[in-house]
Amino acid sequence: MKETFGEYIKLLRTKNKFTLTQLAAQLELDSANLSKIENGKRNFDEKKLSKLAAIFDLDTKELRNEYISDKMAKHIYQMDCSTELLKVAEEKAEYRKTLKK
Repeated sequence: MKETFGEYIKLLRTKNKFTLTQLAAQLELDSANLSKIENGKRNFDEKKLSKLAAIFDLDTKELRNEYISDKMAKHIYQMDCSTELLKVAEEKAEYRKTLKK
């Protein structure tokens, strides 16, 4: 997915013909907050991922991967990091897996 996580939620919502109010109610949010999430002005609450997955019949693990990758991309962008950083981070993540015995 190339879109931000908020844009992805908006795509899901419009594709499934939900209004902001309808989806917000199902996620136990108000529509103003959902609008801010969709427009990148507020972050989605990770605790609501399983609820979002259930609403749209999505795999929770895949949805979580999309959520986390978007958070990482945003952080990399905000810190003005090079693309080399991703390679180094991937190597460190693989190393950390070897430590979990």
